[in-house]
Amino acid sequence: AVSQVQPDPARRLLIVGSTVLASMMFAVDTTIANVALPNMQASMSASQEQIIWVITSYMIASAIATPLSSWLASRFGRKRVRLVSVGGFVLSSVACGLATDLTTAVLARTLQGITGAGMVPLSQAAVIDVTPPEDYGKAMAFLGLGTMVGPMIGPTLGGWLTEAFSWRWVYFINVPIGAILLALLMIG
Repeated sequence: AVSQVQPDPARRLLIVGSTVLASMMFAVDTTIANVALPNMQASMSASQEQIIWVITSYMIASAIATPLSSWLASRFGRKRVRLVSVGGFVLSSVACGLATDLTTAVLARTLQGITGAGMVPLSQAAVIDVTPPEDYGKAMAFLGLGTMVGPMIGPTLGGWLTEAFSWRWVYFINVPIGAILLALLMIG
């Protein structure tokens, strides 16, 4: 086995922290829009059957695109793919928030699912890369925390954003978080 040089603890914390944030942002978006659907439906004059495609398109797109993240990372590099993934996720989140019709919302949400799909598996790989083998369990538990907590806080956060601002903010919330994440990824 080849010995891998581990980064210093501060850099490791930066990398692990950014991966947890990326995984959590993606996970939050699996549920954050659910409570905003009635407001989106009214805003876009869509039926209940139509508006559900905002949720379904994200789930289908991310399920299809997740396996591609490994291939893309091996071809273009993990860090580059993670940066493009987060950047694309943020830009498609803006498109979701700006959508005025159902077609645009579903297409933007599909793009959001495609671009965000690699965040969780590439985060896991990044954590393994910077963690000594004896700490894999702790590191994966920490990463799993973000992935598990995200869908739980999504509906509450989505409801609050929808009531306090508008349904558009369930997507716009990704802009400041994504900007922080991009900065952390570039540093790490």
